[in-house]
Amino acid sequence: MTWDWGAVGAFMPQFWDGLLVTVQALLLGSLISFALGLVWALLMRTPSRWVRWPVGAFTEFVRNTPLLVQLFFLFYVLPEWGLTFSALTTGVFATGLHYSTYTMQVYRAGIEAVPAGQWEAATALSLPTVRTWQAVILPQAVRRVVPALGNYVISMLKDTPLLMAITVLDMLGQARLFSQEHFRFTEPLTVIGVAFVLVSYLASVLLRTLERRLVR
Repeated sequence: MTWDWGAVGAFMPQFWDGLLVTVQALLLGSLISFALGLVWALLMRTPSRWVRWPVGAFTEFVRNTPLLVQLFFLFYVLPEWGLTFSALTTGVFATGLHYSTYTMQVYRAGIEAVPAGQWEAATALSLPTVRTWQAVILPQAVRRVVPALGNYVISMLKDTPLLMAITVLDMLGQARLFSQEHFRFTEPLTVIGVAFVLVSYLASVLLRTLERRLVR
């Protein structure tokens, strides 16, 4: 089958719609995963085992369950319990929750990498616990983990096509819809393949820029 630029032009309006959905899912999912991951990491450092054990069991379960299964469960099972959300909302939350169990480990590594002298200095200055975390520990830990967090952003981008399984029309969903309507598969799939590469590259550049600024 020959390449048809007319098919590319016809696909572009749907492509932009799909790109917007993909970027929304990536940004919101990243924010959820970063925030929840930090919450899990802090809870795992609490002295009470009644907090650590449930958090550890839950995050381990989520991390070892396929994201696609979680998407199906949240989208098709929760409505039977009276909890109904839009497909995009469900996809964003599921993606953020899934990846938060990975970012938790990244945060834990960053926190443990903070020199013991920093903790001792905060104790010697009689800093409150909250102030110690806010002003001493977390700023140093976050600078150390930005590269690893950036890798998960790229991984999350590559997992956004899974949202098509719950009827979210991301880039792949729009390409599939266009292909079924016009019987043209090469052009739309090629366009979204190039788009994924460009978005991944742009995200990596932005994260490297952020890393350099944090180091300074």
